[in-house]
Amino acid sequence: LSMCSKLCYAIGGAPNQVAGSAASFFLQIYLLDIAHITPFHASLVLFIGKASGAVTDPVAGFFISKSRWTKIGRLMPWMLACTPFTIISYFFLWYLPPFVSGRVAWYLTFHCLFQALTTLFQVPYSALTMFLSTDQKDRDSATAYRMTMEVLGTLIGAALQGQIVASAHVSPHCTVNPSLNTTDSWHDTPSIPDPSDPLSHQAKVYMIAAGVIAAVYLLGIVVLFLGVKERDDPYALNSDRAIPFCKGLALTMKHGPYVKLTASFLLISTAVQLEQGNFVLFCTHAAGLRNHFQYLVVTILVSAAVSVPFWQKFLQRFGKKCAACGISWMIPFAVMLVTIPNLILAYFVAFISGLSIAASLLLPWSMLPDVVDNFRLQNPHGKGHETIFYSSYVFFTKMSAGIGLGISAAGLEFTGYKPGICRQSDDVILTLKLLIGAVPAILILLGLFILLFYPITEESRKETKLALEELR
Repeated sequence: LSMCSKLCYAIGGAPNQVAGSAASFFLQIYLLDIAHITPFHASLVLFIGKASGAVTDPVAGFFISKSRWTKIGRLMPWMLACTPFTIISYFFLWYLPPFVSGRVAWYLTFHCLFQALTTLFQVPYSALTMFLSTDQKDRDSATAYRMTMEVLGTLIGAALQGQIVASAHVSPHCTVNPSLNTTDSWHDTPSIPDPSDPLSHQAKVYMIAAGVIAAVYLLGIVVLFLGVKERDDPYALNSDRAIPFCKGLALTMKHGPYVKLTASFLLISTAVQLEQGNFVLFCTHAAGLRNHFQYLVVTILVSAAVSVPFWQKFLQRFGKKCAACGISWMIPFAVMLVTIPNLILAYFVAFISGLSIAASLLLPWSMLPDVVDNFRLQNPHGKGHETIFYSSYVFFTKMSAGIGLGISAAGLEFTGYKPGICRQSDDVILTLKLLIGAVPAILILLGLFILLFYPITEESRKETKLALEELR
């Protein structure tokens, strides 16, 4: 693969990460403090939206596996067709409707549409890795390019969103340090008025950010279409038939390496989603870092972006399972931030968290092609199983993230979160500390424990590569 092809492939996936990053970091606080819907309804929007995207994954995998080869490939038409609708649904996800009573239904509808449409793009896009080249090093390199660009996309999304909408969350009287005898009136003082008018400042800055990020989608799909050539399955004989979707799904669920990999990163990705979804709320309400959250988010993502090449070199030298140890680095530092909220420590924690997030993003997408190759070797006379692997993997990670975010928002409702006030209750602050510190730590440790039993080693990868070359 040429560097240009790998770069164009990587740029094509960046817009999904730009939009996903903005939603991960800011959607929950937008729903609570700008749209002024209750935490319970926010939990429904977050969970059902993620669940709709997760349910779309196997459906997308089914229809894509049935697709016929066209002049531009089998996967590319899906990505081209869904992009315009993705842009529209994303913009309206951040639009504040003039009515109040139907806001929950509005955000639920467009969040579900956005998640489903991004799935219709992400499943063929991620499976495209298998149709760029037959060489494992080429695919690993393309994955590293993709992860670097996706982390940069995550950085761009959070930075754009953070800088554009920061003024919507700044309230001068909330920065005043209350005395020890703080009155309840100060606690209940709204930091942000209820912006029922869609032309209010808070609503306008969010729509501007949505318009800017929607434009990035157009750029990404044009670069992907012009710069990437999709190849047909290089291992399939002309007589081979595509594996039926249900049979293929049953086979993948019985494939040991895939089950262990999915179970491990299901827990790890849920931990990362909890960190992302609650970080801005934690900085605003629990750590006294209301005026620094956008810079801390940028620090996390810059650290993640610059460390992806390091992790790529690390896993090539020491192996992919060994590189997983880097995911655990965020645990002690996140616990320190929760127990000792300090500005300098917060930036240090943000930097270390970025290193861990980069490892958690790169590793599963680098290991999944090895699992697909291992399955191909055991099932040499079937084809079309790649989209089944990728769609079911994304299904499980999305569903787990949706459950995690839904439970976290419901926890805020249970502990008495009040939208828009300067200071939340001690129960809410304790909940945010648990969601940032203890819960992700437990999930990451469980995920890494499962990964210890992942059977594909560097030696078995080389053996599989030689066997597939003979087959080809």
